[in-house]
Amino acid sequence: MNQELSVLVPQLAKEEYCYMTTKGRVSGRPHEIEIWFVAQGTSIYLLSGGGDKSDWVKNLLKDPNVTVRIAKHIFVGLAHPAKNQAEDSPVRYIMAEKYQEWEDGRTLSEWARTALVVEIELKSLQKE
Repeated sequence: MNQELSVLVPQLAKEEYCYMTTKGRVSGRPHEIEIWFVAQGTSIYLLSGGGDKSDWVKNLLKDPNVTVRIAKHIFVGLAHPAKNQAEDSPVRYIMAEKYQEWEDGRTLSEWARTALVVEIELKSLQKE
């Protein structure tokens, strides 16, 4: 595990948005989105309310290589849908707590319960 990432990523967890760039599956051009995220270890997680029908998800399914900007830092990473419920369940609660003021004992919103969880494994800081 990259020690620099394991220190830096948790420090950026309180940022409200990240900016993820995928490669267009048809055009081949970069496509950037602003999106909510949560960080765990050296990975960040996103929720796609449109599931695998969202353009950005379709793009990363074709080419999982992405860049992610959080604050002034740009990371290179590999993106993929969460592998299983054990992996995605905690993310749903953390995301709802961060963005929807969810509290223990309350029901998750439909978005937090049903959106597709996408993990981005951050591999390195992009060199300028």
